[in-house]
Amino acid sequence: MPYSISLRPSNTKAMQLLVDNLSKTYPNGTRALDHVNIEIKAGMFGLLGPNGAGKSTLMRTIATLQDPDQGRIVFNGQDISKDKISLRKVLGYLPQEFGVYPRMSAERLLDYLAQLKGVSSRKERSKLIDRCLEITNLSEVRKKNVSGYSGGMKQRFGIAQLLLNSPSLIIVDEPTAGLDPKERVRFLNILREIGRENIVIFSTHIVEDIKDLCTDMAILSEGQIKYQSRPDVALAELREKVHTIRISEEELPLYEKNHQVLSSHYNSDNSIQIRVFSPERPSPAFQTVNPTLEDVYFTHLNDRYV
Repeated sequence: MPYSISLRPSNTKAMQLLVDNLSKTYPNGTRALDHVNIEIKAGMFGLLGPNGAGKSTLMRTIATLQDPDQGRIVFNGQDISKDKISLRKVLGYLPQEFGVYPRMSAERLLDYLAQLKGVSSRKERSKLIDRCLEITNLSEVRKKNVSGYSGGMKQRFGIAQLLLNSPSLIIVDEPTAGLDPKERVRFLNILREIGRENIVIFSTHIVEDIKDLCTDMAILSEGQIKYQSRPDVALAELREKVHTIRISEEELPLYEKNHQVLSSHYNSDNSIQIRVFSPERPSPAFQTVNPTLEDVYFTHLNDRYV
């Protein structure tokens, strides 16, 4: 069933989030962000990177939960460091770990959270809660304690709570981790619909989540943006540059030494299929194949091959 997500009129063409020269170093010396620059417009923006790349730090900084050491964040022309409250009024944030009150029903908990977000009218809160539960397909379990929800249902509840203030900037940090395939697809479909009229920043280390979902993407590693492009453009740039060959396990070190190996996996006969990056086909033994977003990810990660 299609969703109708829009809870406020929006001008998607005017929406813009600008991250300008952002840096953050923690007291223990860890440099989590290193001169990060990103421009994001309306739609789904995928932030891809390994664990520890700095994704959560960037998400928390954009959400005004911590201050950068350097740089600025501008949303629709306004420097958010000078007016955090205005941003928070239009912000929806779902962190990696979303805590809930286990002995409260979804309906009661959403009512409580709506009051915290400044919705004082009981009638307005009731209307908002009904709408958010409908969008996230939780209406039938609205009276059930959130503690009894599955992992996917809890994630959908997280979406419901962030929609309470009709946000135009939505941040979701590693939202599909631990979800079963069915819940993952349902969750991503909700995000896709939300992203049609809002800026949705979708942070993940799962390459598959970006495919057919995000209108723009960036790869973050070691606190730096290594690459930013549309997924279709990124794939086009690698066309005719990814090649594959089946080898034995014993041959892998030699191929890793002589070729730019992107990835490898075992076949049922214990041979290994490797994918390599090369502007030209390395030899007739290789087969040139269509690139995948995983190839894009490994090509740009740590600036190894470009």
